[in-house]
Amino acid sequence: MENRVGHTMESDLATRLAKTRVLLVDDEQYMRKVVRTMLLGMGVRHIAEAHDGPTGLQMIRNQAPDVVILDWEMPGLNGPSFVRMVRSPETFPYPDVPIIMLTGHGERARVIEAVCVGVNEFLLKPVSTNALRERLSAVLCNPRRMVSSGPYYGPAPRKLATAIYADNDKAIAANVVMLS
Repeated sequence: MENRVGHTMESDLATRLAKTRVLLVDDEQYMRKVVRTMLLGMGVRHIAEAHDGPTGLQMIRNQAPDVVILDWEMPGLNGPSFVRMVRSPETFPYPDVPIIMLTGHGERARVIEAVCVGVNEFLLKPVSTNALRERLSAVLCNPRRMVSSGPYYGPAPRKLATAIYADNDKAIAANVVMLS
């Protein structure tokens, strides 16, 4: 019976992935190709690509993707600045679009900043297909509700996000919030 339930959940995810519209925003063409190949391999059929932040913002406005996969380090408009612009419900038409940050920078301060600007999920390069699939499943099948609290607009924090303020990272979190 458990196998059957697992199989049903897996087929539900496969159906959902086939219908999902994903926008990849990364300045590295090679990385876009790698992620596109992974997405196609897991059944995603609707994939758009942007080579920089401003193009990505325009594509969200025009295409309303279901999920954005975003690089952190891009010239001009970097990932965190991109997220801040999207997570502005007063000025951006799709502030609730799920955003998965995919980056080569895994420092704790960067993870905290990603949480503080409103990223739904965080993935470190090089990424595996399984890790990407898990994050897509999380944002598509178990989305966190969006909340507004002071300057923050984004997904309701999980334990990790709330723990930032409970331990010795208060100074880092305060600096990150000031940057927002």
